[in-house]
Amino acid sequence: MRENFDRGLGAIRFAEARRRHGLWAWVVLFLFAGLFASAGPATASSSVIARCELEGVVDAGSGAYLADCVKRAEGQGAHALLVRLDTPGGSLEATRTIVRAFLGSHVPVLVWVGPSGAHAGSAGVFIALASNVSAMAPGTNIGAAYPVGPMGEDVEQDGGEQLARKIENDTVAFAEGIARQRGRNAEWAATAVRDSASVPADRAVELRVVELVAPTEAAFLSAVEGRRVEVAGGETVTLATRDAQVVSLEPGLSQRVVHALAQPSIVYLLFLVAALGLVVELSHPGAVAPGLVGVVALVLALVASASLPVRSGALVLMLVGVGLIVAELFVTSGLLGASGVGLLILGGVFLVDRFEPGWFVEPSFRLSWGVMLPTALVLAGAAAFVAYRSAQTRRLPQLGGDAGLVGEAGTALGLVTPSGGEVFVHGERWRAVSFTPIHEGARVVVRAVEGLTLTVAEAMP
Repeated sequence: MRENFDRGLGAIRFAEARRRHGLWAWVVLFLFAGLFASAGPATASSSVIARCELEGVVDAGSGAYLADCVKRAEGQGAHALLVRLDTPGGSLEATRTIVRAFLGSHVPVLVWVGPSGAHAGSAGVFIALASNVSAMAPGTNIGAAYPVGPMGEDVEQDGGEQLARKIENDTVAFAEGIARQRGRNAEWAATAVRDSASVPADRAVELRVVELVAPTEAAFLSAVEGRRVEVAGGETVTLATRDAQVVSLEPGLSQRVVHALAQPSIVYLLFLVAALGLVVELSHPGAVAPGLVGVVALVLALVASASLPVRSGALVLMLVGVGLIVAELFVTSGLLGASGVGLLILGGVFLVDRFEPGWFVEPSFRLSWGVMLPTALVLAGAAAFVAYRSAQTRRLPQLGGDAGLVGEAGTALGLVTPSGGEVFVHGERWRAVSFTPIHEGARVVVRAVEGLTLTVAEAMP
């Protein structure tokens, strides 16, 4: 009996153990099924697209940033690099840096000119041509890559026919070489340089300058899904971009600062602040704050001017102009201030070099009159106001020192005669004399000061 009972109890325990183990087996099975189920869709959307932007002038900062974006995209194993482009052009050296990085990239480079209203002007043409796939938003344009100075002047007019032909041929060869390597319209690329050709988005697609018209970045990535492109080393990559994760690559602090400062108006204002601060510090030694501000502004201006074709002579004109305006505070002739304003404006006109073969920008990239005139006039107006107030102050009676006591009223502390007495004036006891006797408690007025003795007279009631 006891043996049968133990046998039955063992069977029950064995069955319960089997049920528990079976339950755990099902749990583990469901977990693995969930992992595989979640991994399935992730495989389709596992690609990561690195993204960066070039907005504004192509300078040393933006050139280093885009070249760095290519390296970071390769280092992070990104499937492709997406670049949003909107530029009037810029430095040829910075453009070559970007083009070299794009052509030598081991990840596909996708360039989108957008949003609507953006443009890939001058140096921006070379950047768009160097990409594996390019697209433009409706309402954008690309072209006008003829080499001109930053003020929009003609190279042949300023540099001579031979120099102009040399620069033009070199730029044409540069554009054609990029276009041929990427399978684009090399003939149009040459036309963009020789004749400043510029076309809208739909026409650019017809001419095989770009591949697509896409209103948004997402539409661009969806449109290039499955397209096969060749990257550096001859490797062919099939784009998987439709459901890719887009990760933005931010520029470094130095790249951001250099790019932000590389504007003619910023250089102009920084040099004005630097000159004004240093002149004020030299005329008022020990003030510290104006000199410190001037030195910081000067350093920033030099950093910015290193990224722009700036004339040193124009900086000298601006410095002299600020000096004349400051001198106006002391002379108040009017002529010095007017001359200073004229030199500031003249320095602004010549600030950006009118002929610099290393720059390819649209004529709109220059120091505008909207910055020069208001700045010079405001500075001159401030100097004129200070000079006017200084002139008014010089006409006021002196309120300090011995001469400041003349005309002050007081009270006789005792009998005041030609031989002496005491009065209370300006909160102090003074020895005083009077040509006529003045009784104690009478109101007196100071007529003169000689040493520590006041000459007083009795005040009229």
